[in-house]
Amino acid sequence: MSALQSAAILLFINLGLLWLLMRIPLGLRTISVTRTFRCPPETLWKAINPAGESADWHHAVISSAAIAHRPGFVEQVYSHLDRNGEPLRRVLALDPLPAGGAHAFRSRIADDSTLDPAFWQHYSESRIIRSTPQGSALEISQTDHYRGLAFLIFRYFVLQREIRSLQGWVETGVSRPQGHFERPLVQTFLAVLSTLLLWPFFGLTASGLMISTFLTMVIALHELGHMAAYRAFGHKSVRMIFIPLLGGIAIGGRPYKTLFEVAACALMGAGMSAFVVPIIIAAIQGIGHGVVPASVGRPLLVLLLILGAFNLLNLLPMHRFDGGQVLRQIFRTRHSLIIASFTVTACIVGVGWAIGLSNNLLIAGLAVFILMSMIGSGSVKPRQKLDEMNDGERMLVAFGFYAAIAMHGYAIIFASEKLF
Repeated sequence: MSALQSAAILLFINLGLLWLLMRIPLGLRTISVTRTFRCPPETLWKAINPAGESADWHHAVISSAAIAHRPGFVEQVYSHLDRNGEPLRRVLALDPLPAGGAHAFRSRIADDSTLDPAFWQHYSESRIIRSTPQGSALEISQTDHYRGLAFLIFRYFVLQREIRSLQGWVETGVSRPQGHFERPLVQTFLAVLSTLLLWPFFGLTASGLMISTFLTMVIALHELGHMAAYRAFGHKSVRMIFIPLLGGIAIGGRPYKTLFEVAACALMGAGMSAFVVPIIIAAIQGIGHGVVPASVGRPLLVLLLILGAFNLLNLLPMHRFDGGQVLRQIFRTRHSLIIASFTVTACIVGVGWAIGLSNNLLIAGLAVFILMSMIGSGSVKPRQKLDEMNDGERMLVAFGFYAAIAMHGYAIIFASEKLF
């Protein structure tokens, strides 16, 4: 199998996974979980009832209490932060649920300080506590409208973590964070797994392993750039999650506040890598002067090519890519956004032409670009409109975007001329 065929197969696998995770129409789906606890139903009801005596049992809930002037409504305050760094507030509308004498209620979210109310229009949840010989059985069902498997899977694991935290609270009186997925050791394992899964696509040789390892390193550096930007904008907690075959995701500690923050955080993925480009080029040029061993010359060129290609493609003006995120904040009208997207795409295609890619390959790349643009077209609408950028911020982001394209485009051309 040729390198081009391997790349094509990997690309179509990624396209398929992205469609399944982000765009496959699932419609209304219900997640159901049942767990038995060794405690009286009344004890469990005090915790599960949002207006109960122990409704703030969960470590992420600061308070949960009925609203005096609104019968049937409860306000919950969470330790998660909103865009202003304040605790997230959510209002639940509670309805009694007939369950044959069991403790039960159905709820929906009437208000949210972070997300637009339209986000919750299809969401409902029911919780039923039944008496059993072992103690109490808790049944939880969550129904919502889903597009893509990603959020459905996320909701399922969040619910499982809540159940485990509740189990700990019942047994010890203390709720602790559950789950190990975000821990550095687990993410390191996923990064290694991703490297090994990518290895066959580049050939089960030492060179293939080198390429897959470099690709994982480039992904990690890219996400570190996003994380550094989140920190600069005051996010108290940031984390990176590796998804084998698909890459990585950097997650901030609160929602965005301004369009400048969105653009800067998106741009810094490629921006961080751009700082590495001149260092690698200087090291390669230092080989001729005896500063750097000649044996590392080709690996450095391969690393430079992967670094440039990954980040340049990530700057394509597609909805789910960083390039699309940046351009949508700079250009606020549809007409200007179309012109900017065409210009950026032409620049990236120009880099491909400069390194000798065939016309057929460039046309195929544009076709893939169109397909991927169709995959990611939805987003979660925030409760409050993000603050607009001023002219200085818009110019700063625009020049940074131009510099990132130029730097990574030059990296690809420089490495290609030396390698091929």
